[in-house]
Amino acid sequence: MEIAPPGLKGLAVADTTIGAVRGSEGFYHYRQYNAADLARERSVDDVLTLLIDGALPPEMPAIDLGALRELPREVEDLVDSLSPYMADALAVIRSAMLAVAELEEHQPVLDIGHVERRGNVLRLMAIVPTIVARHYRRRNGLEPIAPDPSLTHAADYLRMATGEVPAELNSRAVEKYLVATIDHGFNASTFTTRVVTSTGASAASALVAGFGALSGPLHGGAPGRALAMIEEIGGAENARAWVQAKLDAKEKIMGFGHAVYRAEDPRGIVLREAAEAIGGDLADRAIGIEAEILAMLAEWKPDQTIVTNVEYWAAVALGIAGFPPELFTPTFAVSRVIGWSAHVLEQAEDGKIIRPSARYVGPEPLS
Repeated sequence: MEIAPPGLKGLAVADTTIGAVRGSEGFYHYRQYNAADLARERSVDDVLTLLIDGALPPEMPAIDLGALRELPREVEDLVDSLSPYMADALAVIRSAMLAVAELEEHQPVLDIGHVERRGNVLRLMAIVPTIVARHYRRRNGLEPIAPDPSLTHAADYLRMATGEVPAELNSRAVEKYLVATIDHGFNASTFTTRVVTSTGASAASALVAGFGALSGPLHGGAPGRALAMIEEIGGAENARAWVQAKLDAKEKIMGFGHAVYRAEDPRGIVLREAAEAIGGDLADRAIGIEAEILAMLAEWKPDQTIVTNVEYWAAVALGIAGFPPELFTPTFAVSRVIGWSAHVLEQAEDGKIIRPSARYVGPEPLS
């Protein structure tokens, strides 16, 4: 029996045409396109068309999720009933998504063809921002806002959450974040989604499993903590003393270091640009604090390359755009469900169950 490395690290377990990460180069791509460039230049709607249908508009007709974002009345009632008692938006998403699939009679991917599978994943990805926004507003004593099919996916999500039609720069910052984080290799949640799909289960079951994996603190990231760190430090002049105290206490510096990237995280570069475009006190302080932290980390471990990761500038960009910290992780879910959906379709076409073995290391069995 061949033994895989711990955590399957460095082991290729499938073929994919969706995208890949080249961490040593600070580069990742969606199909044949530089993903960071897509985040700068294209809308969520364009990029999901690329991932779901294989080409960018106008080569492929753009997918419009506008008419698919509305929740059934029964699911609105479910979200409303759960929200006062469930603070975790990801848990509410899982419940609501399964309810929609049941009400609309989504079938296992094994029993249907590509056209129906595609329709199911588009419907499910479309409702996630509606669920997140409704949950957030109900939790905060605000009336929910119905989707507006005339708006882009990013702009409508920001409007449903904040209650205001967003300024163009704010909308673009959210759009860049959503595009930049749609897919990122065979991470834990993507792999989980593909494993469940490989059993022939419904798309909803696979996506709900992805949300379960994303809820783990070792995977989904914590841009809210990065923002709290910036606020705690206050300004660049305080950064060195703050970092030294954390290093002395052997505590993690939020927003720095990455398991894959050894060059600068390209997602962070895009989001820094978005934050700088909006500007303001938070952006200015974040720039100065980042420079001081990187200098301190370089002195601390001169033989290692420690870079700013996506969490740091995601926190700043989303905060400036109008999202409170409690919406940071759910906003990541709004994005990543699109990538998972592309993987559901790809894995369903493969038709083989993912069934690795385990090495038994317990006591010898009794004869």
